[in-house]
Amino acid sequence: MSDVRTSVLIVGGGPAGMVAGLLFARAGVKTTVLEKHGDFLRDFRGDTVHPSTLMLFDELGLLDGLLARPHDEVSKLSVPFGNRRYTVADFRHLPTRARFIAMMPQWEFLDFVANEARRYPAFTLRLECEATGALFDGERIAGVKTAGGEELQAQLVIAADGRRSILRDTAALPLEDLGAPMDVFWFRLAKERTAENGTTGFFAPGRVIALIDRGEYWQCAYLFPKGSVDQVMAAGVTAFRAEVARAAPLIAALVDQLTDWDQVKLLTVALDRLTRWHRPGLLAIGDAAHAMSPIGGVGVNLAVQDAVAAANILAATMAADGDPDPLLARVQQRRMFATRIVQGAQKLAHDRIIKPLLAAAPGEPAAPLPLKLLQAVPILQRIAARLIGMGVRPEHIRSPDAGR
Repeated sequence: MSDVRTSVLIVGGGPAGMVAGLLFARAGVKTTVLEKHGDFLRDFRGDTVHPSTLMLFDELGLLDGLLARPHDEVSKLSVPFGNRRYTVADFRHLPTRARFIAMMPQWEFLDFVANEARRYPAFTLRLECEATGALFDGERIAGVKTAGGEELQAQLVIAADGRRSILRDTAALPLEDLGAPMDVFWFRLAKERTAENGTTGFFAPGRVIALIDRGEYWQCAYLFPKGSVDQVMAAGVTAFRAEVARAAPLIAALVDQLTDWDQVKLLTVALDRLTRWHRPGLLAIGDAAHAMSPIGGVGVNLAVQDAVAAANILAATMAADGDPDPLLARVQQRRMFATRIVQGAQKLAHDRIIKPLLAAAPGEPAAPLPLKLLQAVPILQRIAARLIGMGVRPEHIRSPDAGR
């Protein structure tokens, strides 16, 4: 086993891992982030940066720099249902500086965070370095093994390696599966840029599709019942194009761009959470601790909140050469309430809206009661914006700043 090389070893360079890396290094804690890919350029990632996350970057003095990166701003969310468009959330009244969702490619977000983190001498980012398992010192996690044959020790390992986390499996952390009724096909269709961001969704009996406006293209999410991927693909690309055109008339003229299944990526939707996020030497955050449904686009933002909470609770102690192990349970205690509430809302949407819609025979849709209430009582749109945009128990930056 190698000598100790770092205090905090973060596995995974996604939103949770990179923000945690920035905050621990900012506190003066020697921090290394391992990312198995050579860059951040991966398609079909969660790209919605909510007001809660933008507020955190404002607290760090980094909001203007972040918003200098390519993005669109969505101040209201609305969806068509039948022949009517329903406003779901109005973010313009939030008590924050950035009263919108920033539609920013995730590689831009991660590259920005990495550049800011590199300003701190305590920070190291190692690309093309894949963790393949944990190192044990008795019952304690003492570091990780890499695909290159290295053994890297650390005082604390943070598992931020996603919903298929190698580390949470190696560490035998207990997982509760809440179930999800659907999977998703992701694909993109080129379009012309418009003055306003047109992100929307189409909901009808038997058909659900979300359209995320990325400026020069639509990022499309086609929902179908879990377990039916082979059936959908067996019908062929031509039938799939026709179904997409029926589901979302807005993009009907564009679907001929789909010529091959290689253009379509499968997302296996999971909704689960660890019942214990930690063991001595290890803490799981983000999707490694709780896989979120794409409903509401909240996954990135909950992951960032986890990272902030972890730094708030652990960084000062670790900067003073203290033992983080007695504090790990506090991170879970802080974040589990929000996780349960958000996942509960997502499961309710799965069971009461998505599953019945996907199972229904095609026909003239009737808007669900929640959509009707949102239009009848506009103040509810502000409440929805607060829940979607700010989340449950939003975090604030409390970790120390040791300077650059």
